[in-house]
Amino acid sequence: MVVHLTQRTDPGPGPVVGFVVSKGVGNAVTRNLVKRRLRALVHERLTSLPSSSSVVVRALPAASQAEYAALATDLDGALATARRRLERAGR
Repeated sequence: MVVHLTQRTDPGPGPVVGFVVSKGVGNAVTRNLVKRRLRALVHERLTSLPSSSSVVVRALPAASQAEYAALATDLDGALATARRRLERAGR
């Protein structure tokens, strides 16, 4: 999974999150399952995201075979990496 994190220029009530789950992940049923799982995982982590952030979560094909706990671990790692990159770019 790949996570892109940026700061928004327009003020808003909270973070904006988008998901990209391409046909490479699987058929429509599989893509929707992956998207629902990712949406639930991101929802659990919304309070840890800066309120002025914009987040894009892109699922890779391996996400279709991953268990929920594995997706959570991957998301946490990808978010941590995205935060570090954003902090380095802001210096």
